[in-house]
Amino acid sequence: MTGNTPKDDLDRPHDLVGVGIGPFNLSLAALAQGVPGGLATTFYEQRPAFHWHPGLLLDGATLQVPFLADLVTLADPASPWTFLNYLKSRERLFPFYFAEKFHIQRAEYDAYCRWVSERLPGLHFGHQVDSVRWNPERRLFEVDFTQLDTDGEAEALGRAYTRNVVLGVGTEPYVPEPLKPLADAPGVPVFHSADYLAHRETLLAAGHVTVIGSGQSGAEVFLDLLRARPAGAEKIHWLARTEAFAPMEYSKLGLEHFTPDYTRYFHALPEPVRGDLVPRQWQLHKGIDTDTIAAIHDELYRRTLHGGWPDAVLTPGVHVRTAGRVATTQVELHLEHRQQGTRSRLTTDAVVLATGYRERPVDRMLAGLDPYLRHDSAGRARIDERYRLVLDPSVTGAVHVQNAEKHTHGVGAPDLGLAAWRSATILNSITGKEPYPLPRRTAFTSFGLETREAPSIPAQSQKLTPLVQQ
Repeated sequence: MTGNTPKDDLDRPHDLVGVGIGPFNLSLAALAQGVPGGLATTFYEQRPAFHWHPGLLLDGATLQVPFLADLVTLADPASPWTFLNYLKSRERLFPFYFAEKFHIQRAEYDAYCRWVSERLPGLHFGHQVDSVRWNPERRLFEVDFTQLDTDGEAEALGRAYTRNVVLGVGTEPYVPEPLKPLADAPGVPVFHSADYLAHRETLLAAGHVTVIGSGQSGAEVFLDLLRARPAGAEKIHWLARTEAFAPMEYSKLGLEHFTPDYTRYFHALPEPVRGDLVPRQWQLHKGIDTDTIAAIHDELYRRTLHGGWPDAVLTPGVHVRTAGRVATTQVELHLEHRQQGTRSRLTTDAVVLATGYRERPVDRMLAGLDPYLRHDSAGRARIDERYRLVLDPSVTGAVHVQNAEKHTHGVGAPDLGLAAWRSATILNSITGKEPYPLPRRTAFTSFGLETREAPSIPAQSQKLTPLVQQ
């Protein structure tokens, strides 16, 4: 839904205002519609429409989670917003049935999410949230926003009042410090993989291309470039900081790190233990799908069938110390190999940064909540087990977060497979009831010697008035 926000929508206090409409808040919006008695909800997104990683929707690229990890199924398989219902609405159930695909293409997941976003009420695209603050007199949060026109320019200002807020602003592409000046300079062919498809033709035309990053995105970009460039003249370097181009941990017991059981276990660990644990678990979420690794090796091997080796260099264990321009058309990377303790230079015509994402900063947006926020020893927001920012007790409402809690909830924070469960947890917390009963046990693994069950839902300090969803 795009366009003007009705005045009644602004004056009437909401039960919930969502900031951002990515997959996680879209999941929350879909499940909120199914709460008995109804919730007054509204969601704001500054983009003009839903899009999920459009720069990486490569042909054939699949999700790394099964299709059951859609917006709602793992909390409510009878919801009208399931992926299977999307297929039914498109008369594609039988083709999907015979395709026997457990992992769907990313482009299909994007299309499914857009189908939901175009039909759910209460979603306002083209609305940029500027600030969130607590009004102690009204005992409500004030959410100020700017309505944008089709060109992204400010068109009108607005304010909504709500008992609860959910932040789902997502992540943004991360560019390492040594490469920021080049990535920000106009005309320099240094692109983040998030924008790969927009620059693909430029990259294919480049004499030599360097891909930096050892995760799934780096592997997919390398494979796509390799397949598209002529045999014997590929001229590609693939560099990574990690010690190997390693497969993602995808064993069945390994995947139990992405269950509510592990999330509860992780949250209960001491803060220093959590901080030490997350970096060591990189292979749970930053490795490469084994099929992609196999496809890369197959393509490289195919190019040796008539003798010779492909002009492709794959080097792990390397980091970029500094970088600069050579003349006006090339980039020079200053490299260091940590294990060897050696340094070298690489001149290239274009660079793709598959260097991942970081949480989008919300400090400015939440500046009005600073007096109420509680932080850990590292200055990060404290987040309780139900995904609420820990606030001063005088604040009777709640601010929940989505995909901003890796430091408190572990590697499952950005995982699509936990989206519906987290959304249901948030809705159970907001209502003080259990509109979505959740399982008490989800893994065969017992994480720790003390087993922790799902906590009961306490009654809310503010009673929610059933309202028609906006």
